[in-house]
Amino acid sequence: MAVKPILTEPNKLLRQVSKPVEKVTKDEQKLMDDMLDTMYEANGIGLAAIQIGVPKRIIVMDLSKDPNKKEPRYFVNPIIKNKDPKKSTYEEGCLSVPNQFAEIDRPSQCDVEYLDYNGNKKILHAEGLLATCIQHEMDHLEGILFIDYLSKLKRSMIIKKLSKLKPNTAVL
Repeated sequence: MAVKPILTEPNKLLRQVSKPVEKVTKDEQKLMDDMLDTMYEANGIGLAAIQIGVPKRIIVMDLSKDPNKKEPRYFVNPIIKNKDPKKSTYEEGCLSVPNQFAEIDRPSQCDVEYLDYNGNKKILHAEGLLATCIQHEMDHLEGILFIDYLSKLKRSMIIKKLSKLKPNTAVL
């Protein structure tokens, strides 16, 4: 298990659509373990594989508040089946958009079909923070960041700020 570097906006890889996983193998399980280590190290609650440069439809999450009682969740090839028309608003942040936060409206509940860590098919009914987090992470699989829900002006101000924080290297 290893902590991987997290890509930050602006980065073309973050805008890439991730590819479905054919089968959950030891390689995918190792990737999920590394993703969890990376997420915990960064004090996050969710991470998509693309955020560490791997364009696979894999997400890990842990919404437990207690650092001594971890409750990791693994989602391979997640698909949202139902979205509640009623919206919830949460202040969202993102490990790929460091130190930036904004209130985002998303469906308050959803059903998610996915494969678990062992490749077993599951369906989860999510509401509240879990629903928000799963939708946020699934956006990453489509190359969408939470800042894309903001006005063009707010989004460009955030990207400009993040660009200044990056070392003088070419934007990938």
